[in-house]
Amino acid sequence: MTHATDGTMRIGELARETGLSIRTLRYYDRLGLLTPSARTEGGHRCYDAADVRRLHRVLALRGFGLPLARIRAVLDAEPDHDPAELIRRQLDVVEERLRQTAELRIRLLGVLGALDAAAAGSTEALLDVIEEMTAVERPLTPEEVAGLGAARRRWAESLGEEELRALHHRRAEIFATMGEDERRRLTERRRAFARP
Repeated sequence: MTHATDGTMRIGELARETGLSIRTLRYYDRLGLLTPSARTEGGHRCYDAADVRRLHRVLALRGFGLPLARIRAVLDAEPDHDPAELIRRQLDVVEERLRQTAELRIRLLGVLGALDAAAAGSTEALLDVIEEMTAVERPLTPEEVAGLGAARRRWAESLGEEELRALHHRRAEIFATMGEDERRRLTERRRAFARP
């Protein structure tokens, strides 16, 4: 990953690093969701660490099901935010998606077993699978996300010291399962955006 000497990234670099298209980044600029902090003499957009934090916030709020107009209002109303709380909310959504995906997996295995046992699965079983697929793919509403956050806080408050240690241990194990390339990219990104 190469950045400009001033620590900024041009739009193409940001697109490559995030997997977003240049067109999307330009669209966010037009909407006032993500205005680059600087431009080159040639007029190319340049993004700094603060811009990347704002982009993360835009994408997280979008993932919570908020429309772009509402995201702009939220960003304007709350320019200072706690990124850790936003990450916690994203984790809540991911945990819910994992739960829904696990349920879908169980249903699919059941339908597959039925197909193996009989010539065709029942319409009712397939309708159940379709319903689970739809639930997994639809964005959660802001109310559902808030409910997940409240449930997570209640759950965390109910944990004892030993359970908290076990939770931290589990997170460390998950990090340890990341591939070397994933850990290297994560470390590089942290270094790049930790610079003032």
